[in-house]
Amino acid sequence: VQVLETGGGLVQAGESLRLPCTVPGLRFDDYGMMWLRTAPGKGCEGVACINTNQETFYYGTKTVKPRFTISRENARNSVFLQMDNLRPEDTAMYCCAPSTDAYCLGLWWNRFRDRGQGTQVTVSS
Repeated sequence: VQVLETGGGLVQAGESLRLPCTVPGLRFDDYGMMWLRTAPGKGCEGVACINTNQETFYYGTKTVKPRFTISRENARNSVFLQMDNLRPEDTAMYCCAPSTDAYCLGLWWNRFRDRGQGTQVTVSS
């Protein structure tokens, strides 16, 4: 399936961004949805996951939660990542992906399918 992320850009530390992601052609109601990011010189890491029951899970809760909020709108086959109080260390390519299941269980950041190309977020100090 096609995964389309938008909303990235260059912002200053302390500012906010909202990243939308749409996945047309997916039985959206059947899958958990997640956001991942790849920072310069680092591997891909999980950011947040939301399951079909609207339960949310955040990777690295001390660094991401509560600054980031994941949400979904099934009627629009869309998932969103609201990022507040951004820090320079949040600079990364952000991509979204459907989970391989509905639940975001366990090591959810390792279980995804059809990851998108991503949208670049750059935070200046």
